[in-house]
Order: sequence, then C-alpha cells, then structure tokens
Amino acid sequence: MDSEGKLIKVILRENVVGIGRLGDIKQVKDGFARNFLLPKNLALIATDNNLKKFEVDKKKIEAKRTLEKANAEELSRKLVNFSVTIAVEVNDEERLYGSLTAVDIARAVSAEGVELDKKSILLNAPIRELGIFDLDVRLHPEVASKIKVWVVKK
Repeated sequence: MDSEGKLIKVILRENVVGIGRLGDIKQVKDGFARNFLLPKNLALIATDNNLKKFEVDKKKIEAKRTLEKANAEELSRKLVNFSVTIAVEVNDEERLYGSLTAVDIARAVSAEGVELDKKSILLNAPIRELGIFDLDVRLHPEVASKIKVWVVKK
C-alpha cells in the first residue's frame, strides 16, 4: 500500500469542516472514514443502497438544519444588546484569583435566562482581569452573535 493509504467514497450526512457539505460525495482516507466519519454518523460509505437511503434521510436532515438555523437566528436577535455582569474576587493588584472560562460565562448567561452552550462561546484565552469584553458567540455554522461580559470586583 502507498503512503497515502486506501481511499474510499463516502456520502456526507453533515457538513464536515475541511471535507465538504451535507450530501457531497467525497473520497477520503479509509482510516479517517472508519475511525471518525462513520462512528460519528457523519458519513455513509457510497454504495447504491446508501445513496437511495440518503436521499430519504437528506430531506429530514435538511428540515432539522433549517429549524436549528431559525432557532439560532432567533437567539441571535435576543443577544443583540445582551450583556452579563460577573462579580469576581480579586487580589490587591485587581487581578482575578484564577480565571473566567467559557463554562463560567455560559453559567452566568444561563442565570440571566438565556441558554448558551459553552462550546458556542469563542474565548481565545481565559479572562484573568477586570474589564468589559465583547465575545463572539457561534450559535450555528451560519449564525454568529456577540455578547458583552462585564467582569467586576465582588
């Protein structure tokens, strides 16, 4: 076998970053398909039966995606002027004991009545100081928003 490995054709059941979009038929390395795409139900091996089966599933998947995008857009509208204040303990130099992570921010946002997944909060590094932070939030692959986080002394 050559160094590239064996290639197989798969039908993508979802958008996969760097590979393709829902419904695309792509050639990928056998190991990638068997160890990642197939176990996570992101793809099917491209056989005639699977192509027929996928056409039926595709309509359901697209309807679900449309609903998810609509929900994300609605949440994005709610977040337009949304801000949350998080009071933290600080030392004499006004530095936080520890740091604020996406988990902490998601909890604070949830306490305000808005449910956000911690993975949707794009935080380059934990917050370690007082201040006002405009954070990007990825609600859906096609929908993004921002939230304002005020980190204040307790």
